[in-house]
Amino acid sequence: MKKKLIVCFLLILNTTFLFGQDAKDLYYDLEVGVIEHLDDTIPQNIQLTNEAGELVFLKDQIDKPTAIVFVYFRCPGICSPLMDGLADVIQKSDLEIGKDYQVITISFDPSETYDLAVKKKNNYKSLIKGKNTQEGWKFFTGDSLNIALATKAMGFRYKRVGNEFTHAATVIVTSPEAKITRYLNGTYFLPFEFKLAIMEASKGQTGPTINKILQYCYSYDPVGQAYVLNVTKVTGTIILVMGLIVFLLLIFKKPRKKPQ
Repeated sequence: MKKKLIVCFLLILNTTFLFGQDAKDLYYDLEVGVIEHLDDTIPQNIQLTNEAGELVFLKDQIDKPTAIVFVYFRCPGICSPLMDGLADVIQKSDLEIGKDYQVITISFDPSETYDLAVKKKNNYKSLIKGKNTQEGWKFFTGDSLNIALATKAMGFRYKRVGNEFTHAATVIVTSPEAKITRYLNGTYFLPFEFKLAIMEASKGQTGPTINKILQYCYSYDPVGQAYVLNVTKVTGTIILVMGLIVFLLLIFKKPRKKPQ
């Protein structure tokens, strides 16, 4: 009996391995989403246009812990909730923006210009009181080549659909040396989680993605521009876990002694 159970267990492990390999292949074949590049350093050759219309190197702008977000300013979908969530955590955080950390917003739409970036910046500056967002929250635009370099370097994948884009929402945190240390996914950020990411980045420490489970249980719906429950993955995981629990119970359950 135990030999049969061991064979079953090995089959379960094999299935788990194959499932993991398939998931990994799908992960790297993503058209829309985020592929984490933890410990990678942002390359020196990425040039963007700042709020004054000047061409600058992105890496040269990073001299302190930095939270980077990719959006496009005309976005009718999740860009506004993402930026609102960022503005909210900036307001609530006891860290000083511009001193302890900075935020960099990059438009990945090459048709958008720096004057539109300035308008967006002024909109969000008006939402935040008593914080140095003028110096601490920088907005950039870029041409298609440099946008492609930046998004590839940080694992941000998006897709043009007509005049709009489908994309996910994430904040990419880097160290003062431009090393990617953490990804904060979604559009709402806890002040404690945000502060921890910034403090770790200041030391160059790479941290795990706390809400990575949302990437697993929820899939990004490019049409609805929202996260939807992936029933197949959740159900498969539950069945796998229950199977392992039953297996362990059968293995370690002591047989009852027959009454004399």
